[in-house]
Amino acid sequence: MIEISDSIDLLKRSLELPCGAVLKNRIAKSAMSDSLADGAGDPTEAQIRLYERWAEGGGALSIIGEVQGDPRFPEKPGNLVFGANSNLKALNALATRASIEGAHIWPQIGHAGALSYSPISQPTGPSALEIGSFQCAGMSMAELKKLPDMYANAAVLAKGVGFTGVQIHAGHGFLLSQFLSPLFNRRNDQYGGSIEARCRIIVEVIDKVRRAVGPSFPLGLKVNSSDKLEGGLTQEDALEAIRILDQTSIDLIEISGGTYFPEAKASSYSSTGGPYFVEFSQNAQNVTSVPLMATGGVKTREEALNLLASGAVDMVGLARAMVLNPELAKTWLSEAGGDPYFPKFMTSPPGGVTAWYTMLLTALGNDSESSFRLDLHSAIRIYEERDGNRCAKWKKKFS
Repeated sequence: MIEISDSIDLLKRSLELPCGAVLKNRIAKSAMSDSLADGAGDPTEAQIRLYERWAEGGGALSIIGEVQGDPRFPEKPGNLVFGANSNLKALNALATRASIEGAHIWPQIGHAGALSYSPISQPTGPSALEIGSFQCAGMSMAELKKLPDMYANAAVLAKGVGFTGVQIHAGHGFLLSQFLSPLFNRRNDQYGGSIEARCRIIVEVIDKVRRAVGPSFPLGLKVNSSDKLEGGLTQEDALEAIRILDQTSIDLIEISGGTYFPEAKASSYSSTGGPYFVEFSQNAQNVTSVPLMATGGVKTREEALNLLASGAVDMVGLARAMVLNPELAKTWLSEAGGDPYFPKFMTSPPGGVTAWYTMLLTALGNDSESSFRLDLHSAIRIYEERDGNRCAKWKKKFS
């Protein structure tokens, strides 16, 4: 344990990334699927205001979750889409208002693959699978070879409209995470088999994006420490993947875990409390010189400070804590401090807590959180109704 009064400087200290960009402190708002785009892949005023509030709140970096480079494979119909039909004026407004006060704003470029939202997609992963009720098609070599260009094109668009960096999503069971996982990746070509082969497409994506955006544009990566699935990515292979990724031009590696595969265990499952990925992060520091950020389980300033003091991470990633208090960075950087109150729910219907936090994000974007009173069942109902209404709009634009 460390003395708070002597250690706030750990949070205040800036971090220079390998590309030369500087994060003004060690607090980041990690990616969440805010589900606040308009159903046609473009930002809404509520989404713009949400990220503006996090910038006002003092964090060094906010990451916009689940930004799609290919509208055929979205996580949800509330995702942003970066492509030929994007509303560049609205995206510029989002990037501009979310980067005030020296804050960075990075879209998380992803492809949901086998976990694409089936009402508006035909889920396709590294390999064709049928596990219980779960099914997906397999990606052809021609489709696979187009992936680096898709990520690069989205990154170029992001840079062009004013975002200060991008993160490539290779975690949580989405497409690049599926390539890492032997459960999803059963290919027998150069992209399947060993962990080196399963990493190959990620290395190719990073290299293509870097060539497209240049040497000084920040490029992050989110990767799992494990899938928490039988037959999925193990911690041993995840560490080897980070050793391989150390040879790329990545600027910040965010460590997380778990997947959205049906019935998968949550990242917090069997956790003894506190940050989830400390031991893995400490081990990862031995195989990479790239700055590391870990997200999951940090609820108090003391935990954040101890995480930084241990040397396990270079940045602290926060998600739900920053929803409960969008000014948490300023709070933790002050002498007085103060930790967010995490609500306790009497029941926990499947998807309920996620829906509740997502609807609270909507309230934050509308500056109406003071009147937010939803219970879990109401949150699920409103969340699902909203996604259902967006599907028709998505199909109309992207069919």
